[in-house]
Amino acid sequence: MNFNAYECIEFSRNGRILTVALNRPEQRNAVNGRLHLELSQVFTDVQRDPDSDIVILTGNGKAFCAGGDIEWMQSHVDNPEEFERTAREGKDIAFSQLDLEKPLICKLNGHATGLGASLALLCDIVVASEEAKIGDPHVSVGLVAGDGGAFIWPQIVGYAKAKKYLLSGELMTAVEAERIGLITEVVPQAELDGAVDALAQRLVAGATKAIRWTKIAVNLPLRALFHAHFDAGIAYECLSNRSGDHAEAVKAFRERRKPLFTGR
Repeated sequence: MNFNAYECIEFSRNGRILTVALNRPEQRNAVNGRLHLELSQVFTDVQRDPDSDIVILTGNGKAFCAGGDIEWMQSHVDNPEEFERTAREGKDIAFSQLDLEKPLICKLNGHATGLGASLALLCDIVVASEEAKIGDPHVSVGLVAGDGGAFIWPQIVGYAKAKKYLLSGELMTAVEAERIGLITEVVPQAELDGAVDALAQRLVAGATKAIRWTKIAVNLPLRALFHAHFDAGIAYECLSNRSGDHAEAVKAFRERRKPLFTGR
């Protein structure tokens, strides 16, 4: 596969294990327009890659993914029609991630928020550094968590826990995330690489077809759920992108102050 065209994602190989790393470390891997486009394509390219059987998703630098880039959010406020393309890409991200037949391990090396949390939780296994935090604070910036969070969180931890965190936008520690069953495992930061590598090596040495087809079978209900309801979630997010509260949240973030929401 030709991965050279990617500007914001870095690739490396260890035998038949492919590591996909978000590569905007100075921005804490916050998603801008270019990275969002690349995320909408990368899992399809990885699926077609003939030289890998196991995939690791991580972030370069101290963070996994800090959600949406504020300048990119501002461009959607100024030009809301651009969000139509973003919505289409968001659908491609979620669906292609769920459709990926190869086992996908998230190496949660740091904080994962918003879309970053969805990217992590749509992986098959999430191994996190004990220093990481995870959460979906879409509501904190006046947006609906329609790009994955509203659907995947309840499936993992149930509606009671999911609603608490989705409606408050609160982040939690990796230790708490493991306690409630949101993620798979937590290890000290110094042991993260070794833990993920050991897991990937165990899987790559296993019965490839049996492992791959088991993943496909497990994901069938999730795929059905997303295909049935994702369009409604992303439509609500598009509506919230046009709201006064979202515009206020973006402005407040740029001015380094708390937003004053009015319900508009």
